[in-house]
Amino acid sequence: MAKKFNVTVNGTTYEVEVEEVKAAGAAVPKAAPKAAPVAAPAPKAAAPAPVAKATAGAGEHSIDAPMPGKIVKLVAAEGASVNAGDVLLILEAMKMQNEITADAAGTVKKFNVAAGQSVKAHESLVILG
Repeated sequence: MAKKFNVTVNGTTYEVEVEEVKAAGAAVPKAAPKAAPVAAPAPKAAAPAPVAKATAGAGEHSIDAPMPGKIVKLVAAEGASVNAGDVLLILEAMKMQNEITADAAGTVKKFNVAAGQSVKAHESLVILG
């Protein structure tokens, strides 16, 4: 019985049938190849360019990621004044969107992330001053 496999050669995917040989030295019947091109998977979207990380200076502090995830949207803008509880950005983790908020009133000095970027737990997201 023949088994079907997908084989990729130089970026083109082919569906092929392979027949198992039962005994060593047994004659293998010659068969015409039944290779047909299969649609290749869509290329992955390019990852966002990394953002230069800033550290908190005097009178500033960092808002860190509470868990690993992906940045969906930056809500606040750099230079904006925010109050405690204002949403700064949206972090998606485990298919849930989490609002990352300011822990104190201040000014958004610098975002250390961009939309679409993956982050690790405890990674600095925003510098507030």
